[in-house]
Amino acid sequence: MKQLTTVLAFAMLMASCNQYDKTKSGMPFKIKKGGSTAPLRNGSFLIFNLEYTLGSKDSVIMSTFGKIPSYFRYDTTQLGKYNFTEVLPKCAVGDVITFTLSIDTLKNMGAIPDYDKTFQKGGIIKGKVEIVASLDNQEAFSAYMNKAFDTEKRKEAKELEEYISKNNIKVQKTPSGAYVSIDNLGDLTNKADSGKEVTVLYKGYTEDGKVFDSNLDKPGAPPFKVVVGAHRVIPGWDEGLRFFAKGAKGKILVPAMLGYGQRGAGPIKPFTNLIFDVQVTDVGIPAPPPLASPNPSMPQAMPGHK
Repeated sequence: MKQLTTVLAFAMLMASCNQYDKTKSGMPFKIKKGGSTAPLRNGSFLIFNLEYTLGSKDSVIMSTFGKIPSYFRYDTTQLGKYNFTEVLPKCAVGDVITFTLSIDTLKNMGAIPDYDKTFQKGGIIKGKVEIVASLDNQEAFSAYMNKAFDTEKRKEAKELEEYISKNNIKVQKTPSGAYVSIDNLGDLTNKADSGKEVTVLYKGYTEDGKVFDSNLDKPGAPPFKVVVGAHRVIPGWDEGLRFFAKGAKGKILVPAMLGYGQRGAGPIKPFTNLIFDVQVTDVGIPAPPPLASPNPSMPQAMPGHK
């Protein structure tokens, strides 16, 4: 009996330690203290890691842990509602906030347009925030973030170089750090130089082989046309295509920060390195832009008028 009482007391203690508080908006949260007692300074640059997971298997929706942290200027007059910023006045550097968000509540607030396969009725999103630093001036903030970006770039380059070595791919490196492999040189008298319009068939996939987009193996799919150097595609493509000529075939291997970076795009998750199989079917001079229509409010000269 004494042993049972001890077990029950221990269970009650653990339950109380794991209890969540609630913000004014109703968001459940708890804080694991990191040792500092100094409150976050209003007006400072707040740097933090953020992660959201979903479902019973805690599949990661997004995470900056081990990557480039998130940040904003901390302003106690501009704290959000039903998100982790409500909790920040209780926190210090080193603290970790865990919280949960009701998908139904987010939908009612308009934060989620509608239910779908990811955000299902009755579902819960779990969140975690680690407060990494609070910096008082722009110089310190810029130095911190530049170092974080450099670390991420080195990490992505190492991952791609391991992929290249494993798959025995012979590559050239672009000035910014993408990699290009040419299997068929094509017509070297007609290269995809800056300003040229390039017609491309491609297949894009991640390092684990998952295809996210393609017009290469889809009969009837239109080719993709892009003017090299016009900055209308990801930087890895803008640089990588310059290594190709009409008829050339090869690969462009793009580190995440020269692709879709911290935000991702559609099925491409943030911080994802990308590989593209590329066939350049044509290289030419782009059509001139259409002439601007005359402004109807301006008087027009009549034919023959001088």
